[in-house]
Amino acid sequence: MPKQKSHRGLTKRIKTTGSGKLMRRKAGRGHYRLAKGKNRFRRLDGTDGLSPGDDRIVRRMIKT
Repeated sequence: MPKQKSHRGLTKRIKTTGSGKLMRRKAGRGHYRLAKGKNRFRRLDGTDGLSPGDDRIVRRMIKT
């Protein structure tokens, strides 16, 4: 039986740290920048870790 392919779209969006944690970009920064305010926009800056429930699902999807 052939191996399962990893989810190519997800592997481009999720990065693994050196310790093995999965990091993702925060949502809500794509457009409507002026309508959100600088404090809210700054809060959405950068990366964030995955929740434990999503972590298990994502690890299964990106496994090669």
